[in-house]
Amino acid sequence: MKEIDEIYQENSLVLKNKKIGFIGGGNMAEAIIKGMVSSSLIKASNVFVSEPNKSRQTFLSAEYKIKIVKDNLELVKKSDVLIIAVKPQIIRQVLNGISDQVDVKKLVISVAAGVPISQIEEALCFRKKKKLCVVRTMPNTPAVVQEGATAIAAGKGVSKTDLKISHEIFQAVGQTVEVPEEQIDAVTGLSGSGPAYIFMIIEALSDAGVKMGLSRDVATELTVQTVLGSAMLVRETGTSPGELKNRVTSPGGTTIAGLHALEKGSLRATLMDAVEKATLRSKELAE
Repeated sequence: MKEIDEIYQENSLVLKNKKIGFIGGGNMAEAIIKGMVSSSLIKASNVFVSEPNKSRQTFLSAEYKIKIVKDNLELVKKSDVLIIAVKPQIIRQVLNGISDQVDVKKLVISVAAGVPISQIEEALCFRKKKKLCVVRTMPNTPAVVQEGATAIAAGKGVSKTDLKISHEIFQAVGQTVEVPEEQIDAVTGLSGSGPAYIFMIIEALSDAGVKMGLSRDVATELTVQTVLGSAMLVRETGTSPGELKNRVTSPGGTTIAGLHALEKGSLRATLMDAVEKATLRSKELAE
């Protein structure tokens, strides 16, 4: 059996010996911590969390064996990478409070939705001008089960190594893509809000199964596995969804009859409209 240090060395190319600090210990922070620690990407002893809720502190410490610090300033001093996982409404206040301790040597990664890099840099440059390394991310809720999709946008001072660190962290909870920051709103409309669209589709298909005589449990189980299996088929084969759809569709068969009903109901256009509306709303909120 391999020694634990050998496992860490193999799994992490750039995170080895890095100290990761989380400001905020909510669901997304926990998902990332769980992904990193369970995959041996980083040692639990190198993870620090600053979280005001006492019961949350106790849970995170007991569940993941990470270290809880007394406040944000102590966390900044102990960490090489800062992950800002607080609500957008309080992020400026939080960043102002640590601004004196943050410089270009600290990689700052934000998971706060709708907060541009410029606003993060402005808050961290409180009363003084300085260079900073800021990365903005847009993860989604399936990160909780390590199947998330995260878009990563880099600020001007971010190096290739900083980007590699960012990708490694979020690949512990799923897949990552790199995009220019101006595309983050589109990411929000697609993969950020997308799980809600899929949940609605799952619910509707389950309802349809019940309508056709299946029990609720059977209908839901079949629906969930169908959605999961179909997504895996696209990812694993690299075949376009359109081509895979055609392979399922026989002339004059059941599938084409169902697809005709979906086209009559404008499913395709409705989903496109949903992504567009969510994207535009994301832009409004950022302003």
